[in-house]
This record gives sequence, C-alpha cells and structure tokens, in this order.
Amino acid sequence: MQNHPLLEGLEASVRAALMEDIGSGDITAELIPADTTARAQVICREAAVVCGQPWVQEVFRQIDSATRLDWHRRDGAAIEANELVFTVSGKARSLLTAERTALNFLQTLSAVATRAREYAGLIQHTRARILDTRKTLPGLRRAQKYAVLQGGCLNHRLGLYDAFLIKENHIRACGGIAAAISAARSLHPDRPVEVEVENLEQLEEALTNGTDTVMLDNFSLEELHKALALNAGRAQLEASGGYDRHSIVAVAEAGVDFISVGALTKHCRAIDFSMLFI
Repeated sequence: MQNHPLLEGLEASVRAALMEDIGSGDITAELIPADTTARAQVICREAAVVCGQPWVQEVFRQIDSATRLDWHRRDGAAIEANELVFTVSGKARSLLTAERTALNFLQTLSAVATRAREYAGLIQHTRARILDTRKTLPGLRRAQKYAVLQGGCLNHRLGLYDAFLIKENHIRACGGIAAAISAARSLHPDRPVEVEVENLEQLEEALTNGTDTVMLDNFSLEELHKALALNAGRAQLEASGGYDRHSIVAVAEAGVDFISVGALTKHCRAIDFSMLFI
C-alpha cells in the first residue's frame, strides 16, 4: 500500500496538518504526566465506508513512533453506526496530540469514499463509470482521489500535467477546436486529449480532429442519445453537468462511457468519528 502512487507526498501533507494544529506545542496535553500511558478506541458513529488509514498511521507515527494501532476495519470496508474502527495505545500525551489531526483525515476521506460508494452503486447495472474531478480541497488532491478509488469510482486526471482537457476558454484562445487538438498533439503526443463540447456541431469537430475523449457539457438526455449516435464509437464519451443521485441513473443508462461528478470531493459532509480512552 505504501507504494500506491496516490500516497506520494503523504508524509509532507501530514506534517503540514500537524504543524497547523500543534504549532509551538500542545499545552493541554502537558497537564498529563509524560510517562502516563493509555489505550483508546476510535468509533464511527454512522454508517460509512472507512478511508484514511495511511494518513492516520502517519499522524501517529510522526507524533510518536512507539504508538501502536490495531485496525478492525480497513480502507474500503463498509461499516454500520457505532462500529469499532481501530484501537490505539501508547503515551497519553501522544494519543491526545495526534487525535484531532488523525480524525480530521479519517472523517474527510471516509466522507469521500462513502459518497463514491453510493454513486457507484446507483449505476452499477450500466456500463458507465463515475469519475472524480479536480474540485478537491487544496492540499488534499491525492488523498481525496485515493478515497474515490476506495469507494469504487475512478480518477480523472490528477492535475494539469497528465492529460489535456480542452475547455471553452482554451478553444477560444487557440482559435478553435481543431487548432487546439493539433497543438496538443504536437506539444505532448503521449498525453491523452479530451475536449469539452456544448453542442453536436462541436462534437463532430472534435471527433473529426481525432480527440480521445469528448466531455458532453450539460447535454440533455435527448442530446446525449444524439451524441452517442453521432459518435459511433469514434471516441470515449464523458457526460458532465452537475448530476445528483437522482439524475445520474438516466445519464448512465443512456450509454455514455463516463460521468464526471465534482460532488464526490467537494460536497462531502464529514463522517462522525470519536476517540475515547478505555
């Protein structure tokens, strides 16, 4: 798991989160004698999909490498309310100092995984797959995309460097779809090219000029069916347009390859976890 590409930068991310919380030192933890040991349980207070174990582990490691964690539910596991997720033991000061940052990662990433699992389940009877977007919390891009995978959805491009996504403003600045695609192929022939289109005319231009994927922006169901017929297998089709749990099923059933959903990472309500000494 430590070799997972989305775990790159985890150590630095955790270090920044701890510095934000601890600053010059945890003065409340200083109330407890330094040699006092403790054991605690982390409970999830609602039904959810667990996610964030690598970040939680790293939080406790950076605070005190002698701390011991025993996991009862691994990343990707579906749990019910009041289930035990893990126990942790070590110096009481260390446990208390690490608590909030560890739970912040756990509650946020579990929220993403839970939402992703819900959306993936809604369209599992279709051929479509759900993609995340770049609408992530600053500094948590890789962590949230990791959580998306744990929930059963797929990652879109990681950033601005690993794939082209030619949108309206790019098209205008380049002088048209054909010119934008040509420039992309010339600059980085090894990178996939996706073009966002707003109508069937733009779709045909993108297909004619050899795009790999077309993002159908805010197409109605009728327009989606026309786009699928026009495409005739020439490129992958991705639907986008603020779909929610109610509208996404019909879009998937229309026959697109992918549906991008920004809500996976930007509209998540944190899952309720608590840590109690036992």
